[in-house]
Amino acid sequence: MTSMCCRVATTQRQLDDALRVRWAVFGAELKLLGGPVPPAPREVNCFDTLETTVHLVVYADDVPVATSRLLLPNPEVARTTDGGLGIELDQKLNLSGLAEPGLLFAESTRFCILKRWRHSEALLRLQAGLYEESRRRGVTHWIASANTETDSAEDAQLVFQVAAHKGLVSQRWRVQARVPSTPPVSPNAPFYSPPERACAHQGRLQGLRLPRVLSLFAHKMGARFIAEPIYDMGFRRFSLPLVAALDELPPDTLSRFDALDAHTSHAA
Repeated sequence: MTSMCCRVATTQRQLDDALRVRWAVFGAELKLLGGPVPPAPREVNCFDTLETTVHLVVYADDVPVATSRLLLPNPEVARTTDGGLGIELDQKLNLSGLAEPGLLFAESTRFCILKRWRHSEALLRLQAGLYEESRRRGVTHWIASANTETDSAEDAQLVFQVAAHKGLVSQRWRVQARVPSTPPVSPNAPFYSPPERACAHQGRLQGLRLPRVLSLFAHKMGARFIAEPIYDMGFRRFSLPLVAALDELPPDTLSRFDALDAHTSHAA
């Protein structure tokens, strides 16, 4: 039987495991990164080595199968982005309105699972690991920008409209993009079909789906969307900014985390 666990990366080997999983998903599988395959296939950027960055890796036995990255506020980043929260999203969004006494935002990013393990316990292990480590560090809210699975401005805007129709747009926070999105003139990754778009144009949004990651964050983690879609030049997809309060995670999700802990204790 496969044994699965989530670990905070504390060694060079574990960090390398996280970066290899990210390349396998974002580069090899989804083809989001562009350019030639590097000699050592890793997906890496300048935030990965900051002392305020936490990498989590899920292992199936000794094989890394999932990872996510938690960016806590960094003073150097805050100075560079002119008074933001000190996270990567400061480059794209004006987040100054989120700063309130007693709140600690951390950015959840690079959330990915190898295709073979996507419908396994790895997803829950990664979510639970993020929650436990965030609580340990005093985080009160996660902020992220989740993949809409499209490079079409029309479809990305429709995703936002569907989220609003479902009551998933925050009534507390709204933020604005620092610069306008610059998507491709001729998109090649639609999300909705022509019949679905026709329904939307007629104002019939019932039954229209949300991208899987957005639905996961909204329904399993209690996230609410805080801005209209922004285009990510690196990943060549629109994403939808969101916030989730750790104190407001759905009870069902917390129960599943507790059951996972009990299962781990029993197995040990």
